[in-house]
Amino acid sequence: MKNRVIISGITGFVGKKLKKYLNNNNCVIYSYNRKNLSNQLISKDIMIHLAGKAHDLKKSSNWEDYYQSNYKLTKRIYDDFLKSDTKKFIFVSSIKAVKDSYSGILSEEIIPDPKTHYGKSKLLAEKYIFENVPQNKKVYILRPSLIYGEGIKGNLSFLIRMIKKGFPWIFASFKNQRTFCSVHNISFVIKKLINNNSVKSGIYNVCDDDSISTNDLVKIISNKLEKKILFIKIPTIIIKMLFKVGDIFNLSNFNSNKLKKLTESYKVSNKKIKKYLKINQMPVKIKTGFNKLITPN
Repeated sequence: MKNRVIISGITGFVGKKLKKYLNNNNCVIYSYNRKNLSNQLISKDIMIHLAGKAHDLKKSSNWEDYYQSNYKLTKRIYDDFLKSDTKKFIFVSSIKAVKDSYSGILSEEIIPDPKTHYGKSKLLAEKYIFENVPQNKKVYILRPSLIYGEGIKGNLSFLIRMIKKGFPWIFASFKNQRTFCSVHNISFVIKKLINNNSVKSGIYNVCDDDSISTNDLVKIISNKLEKKILFIKIPTIIIKMLFKVGDIFNLSNFNSNKLKKLTESYKVSNKKIKKYLKINQMPVKIKTGFNKLITPN
């Protein structure tokens, strides 16, 4: 018998990929509409909540939009789930609900302390959910690191465009390690949670097994695109000073925040989810995932 799965945010980047993945893995998918909420959960087995407001890279949004979309909408959907006969609820939150920056390896034991409205609104939603977990249902909060896949937008898309245009890589002096999450890997985890009734309710980080430096990522992308990129080692202090000029003139793609996103370290552990799913590794390795992401022109 196929699992009946209802998904909010099904038209977004992750939603589209997840719908296709689950359709191919013994699931019948329904789209969740913000109108007539409770009626839509009748006779469904699993609710997956993806809808929400992502980072506003241009900082043009009202901060209240984050709390409306990421907290209040989640609360309303979760309340409907509690009143329904649906047995599982999967909320895709974000690792940014924990920390905006971190020098170690982020695990589920780290005490959350987000500084942005995005992270704070996600954390509020998480807290509301886990203050109201019924004994007869399973509730999972997934905290993915930066998700990538074909059609991704944001900083990764910006990086790919830079490489396609052949710009020299002037950040070669920065030494960092970042953890990413293939959209295939998070889809795989969600499928496992749908089919496995032994995993207890909880919060789980989701990411690829390995981290990668931005320098190595640029090499992977440029090799796939067959672009020869010049790596230039400018002292990091000079680069940081240059990007502060962008802060003064409010430049969207040339500021300290953009530099941080490109060059900071941000490592995440996925040991907990692999332990409870009883798997040794995620199906997609980071180098394989990024090679599949890039299509040479």
